[in-house]
Amino acid sequence: MRALAGGLALLLVAGCTTQTPPRAQGADPAASVCAPPEGPPAAEKPTTVDVVEQAYFCILARYYSGATLDARTLLGAAFVAVTQQLNRDGRDLPEATMPALTGDRKADWAAFEAVFRRITAQTPAGAPGLAATALRAMVDALGDNHARWQKGVGKRPPGYYDGDLYGLGMKASAGQQVAVNPGTALPPLFVTAVLGGPAREAGIRPGDVIESVNGSAPFIGDAVTPGAVAALYPQYPEAAPVRLRVLRERTGQRRTVTLKPGLFQPDPEAMQAVTGKVLAGDVAYVRLSGFSPDAADRVFRTVDRLRENRTLTGMVLDLRGNGGGSPDEANRLLGGFGHGKVTAYQCSVSGTCDTMRTDDTAPLVGLPLVVLTDRGCASACEHFSSAVKDLGLGKLVGTRTAGAVSGPAEPYLLGDNTLISFPSRHHLAPNREVIDKVGVAPDHHVPATARDAAAGRDSALAKALTVLRP
Repeated sequence: MRALAGGLALLLVAGCTTQTPPRAQGADPAASVCAPPEGPPAAEKPTTVDVVEQAYFCILARYYSGATLDARTLLGAAFVAVTQQLNRDGRDLPEATMPALTGDRKADWAAFEAVFRRITAQTPAGAPGLAATALRAMVDALGDNHARWQKGVGKRPPGYYDGDLYGLGMKASAGQQVAVNPGTALPPLFVTAVLGGPAREAGIRPGDVIESVNGSAPFIGDAVTPGAVAALYPQYPEAAPVRLRVLRERTGQRRTVTLKPGLFQPDPEAMQAVTGKVLAGDVAYVRLSGFSPDAADRVFRTVDRLRENRTLTGMVLDLRGNGGGSPDEANRLLGGFGHGKVTAYQCSVSGTCDTMRTDDTAPLVGLPLVVLTDRGCASACEHFSSAVKDLGLGKLVGTRTAGAVSGPAEPYLLGDNTLISFPSRHHLAPNREVIDKVGVAPDHHVPATARDAAAGRDSALAKALTVLRP
């Protein structure tokens, strides 16, 4: 939910559990394990077992359930991943046998490290890769959609210009949230928007049904194939071409196209964080693509501009595809529709909770509100949507949100100048219900369809206007 900062933190000792620098009285004891980054990004260094050790103890010291976590789950997942990587590399080793773990965190790490070092002594060239595999597996073992290990922080493709995007130049009905919550995707897979670049050059259009991705079906029955969907959203420096078989239902035409990921300049409107217009019946329509800094005030200014020379009768706030951002911006925007409200709770593993509240310095919009949601609405977007619904600030139209709102993530710098991030507290909605992995159900369920996308119809928006109609 919180934007991650990149950069160089205070000097960290790679094997931080073996030598702990003296600390001032009253200092945070976890600071010797991991600290937030400061300053600009630094060049990455090879990932070593010492970095894995640092991440292990950082998770135990800082993560939401670190105090009660059975650390053997982290080490077990890491060792499984290492043996699988050895198998993929075409070799296995008799030394690659899981050591006995007792539940003593330090002793278990020492046992794991001893075996890991024996393995990498025989595979010195692959040691950084095995360490990276172990580290990523430990983070994945948390099962937390706001926990991640980030490499390449701050890197941009060669030739990047401000405003460029990287990828295939399109969006599909199943988004990147499938990786953390596969149950959010429903067949068929179809194109919802063409942003530019490779997709536009290949003649892809909204509504085109994607029948296969690199030869794999995106769905087997009703079960999504996460790897196939993930290929539609490549991240730099991945540049492997993606082969699609697409069906244009209106004509029955099938064809195969190959799209090579790259930099492209999207349509100007696609790059705007906030856009607005007046719809029939003097209803303000505002689309917000993310809860970036100043997002709430930009929404307020857009509504003020739309109010010029007319009396607005309602407001549709389109949050479809909004991947989240700052919870403070969500609270400020909520303050535009109600003051003195609790918008969420951030809770520790012991059950103690801090309250999040509306920003009551925000100007009240004073309009009936309908919010458009979909499975692309995640994190801070779900914080906002759940508060709108629980507090009776408006109605939700569309589909259930992503269910990716475990808690605000905090970044920590590792010794190889990569970032590990995860929440120290978990989110509850205003009625103290869990939204994470569940999502927020709309008041009016209106799913998108390939036929509507091909025809340029927006059934959810049409429903929103009927909800606002007196």
